[in-house]
Amino acid sequence: MGPPWEDVPAGPEAIVIDPGRAFGTGAHPTTRLSLELLQELDPGSLLDVGCGSGILAIAAAKLGFAPVVAMDVDEIAVAVALENARANGVEITAHTANALEDELPPADVVVANVALDVVELLLPRLDAAWAVTSGYLDSEQPAVDRWWPRDRREVDGWAADLLERA
Repeated sequence: MGPPWEDVPAGPEAIVIDPGRAFGTGAHPTTRLSLELLQELDPGSLLDVGCGSGILAIAAAKLGFAPVVAMDVDEIAVAVALENARANGVEITAHTANALEDELPPADVVVANVALDVVELLLPRLDAAWAVTSGYLDSEQPAVDRWWPRDRREVDGWAADLLERA
């Protein structure tokens, strides 16, 4: 994973992300940790909340997740995510929405690489069996009723969690 101005190894798992004016090239530890946890799950439908440049939605599509829906409050991020999906040869649906206010589609898996306070407000709204959450420090952990921690990854002071709906 990486931006187009860096050398990315060739192969089916290679993802090139041009962040444009959106957030994320895939280099941040929370993105990498989220991707590790996604690889533990059987592919199914996926919702990427706060998709930024689309890196996790694109990676999920390459892992066989389908359909993949990405959403962000920033319309520029949504446009960048769709362009990056086309550039990487995968199909995702993306739209502008506020995940804390707007209706959320059901999905087998939700990935949310956002701040902890957003994760904790988001989890009760989800219609999903699994959630991969990140975007917070390793000293923090989501605490929400009806979601059980199943795995946790930490690196460089950051964390990601795999949660299962109780």
